[in-house]
Amino acid sequence: MLCTNAQQRGKASYYSKRATGAKTSSGTRLHHDSLVCAHRTYPFGTKLLVKNLTNNKEVIVTVVDRGPHRKGRIIDLTYAAAEQIGMITKGVVAVEVSVYHPDMGVPYALEPDPLPEIDLEEQVGEIDEDYNAVWKRQSNDTKQNENNNIENKTTKTQTKKNTNTKTKTKKKTAPKTKKKRK
Repeated sequence: MLCTNAQQRGKASYYSKRATGAKTSSGTRLHHDSLVCAHRTYPFGTKLLVKNLTNNKEVIVTVVDRGPHRKGRIIDLTYAAAEQIGMITKGVVAVEVSVYHPDMGVPYALEPDPLPEIDLEEQVGEIDEDYNAVWKRQSNDTKQNENNNIENKTTKTQTKKNTNTKTKTKKKTAPKTKKKRK
């Protein structure tokens, strides 16, 4: 029986991409893109947190196979899991393995940004008899800025119209006269 808080330290290796499709001890097929591993003692389906001790990168994997069958190694990872903790170029690295508990949270999740608080009483002045909110009037500065924006937009459209009328004028030419046939 394993203690749930136990941590193991040792060496980890990884499956080759050529192992894709191989049947595991649990009966599932192995794929190099899945985040699974082989461990000698943990039950199938156990989620493990594997931490690379050289660069402190972590990955969460599920036990689906038995192994490794080499002396001195404690876990075999798939190619994708090995890639996430940065051990592809080294092949074998020192790791720390512990049982992952979902209530601990994801180790690399960011704190959610707090939502801004909106004070509706500040924006709503009073409520009329039909229960429709009557909004308070804006300050003179904001009104003036809005009026300036509207004036700028109208002058831009007027200049566009002026430039368009200049391009549409045609040169006047002498009218053609038809010759009468005899």
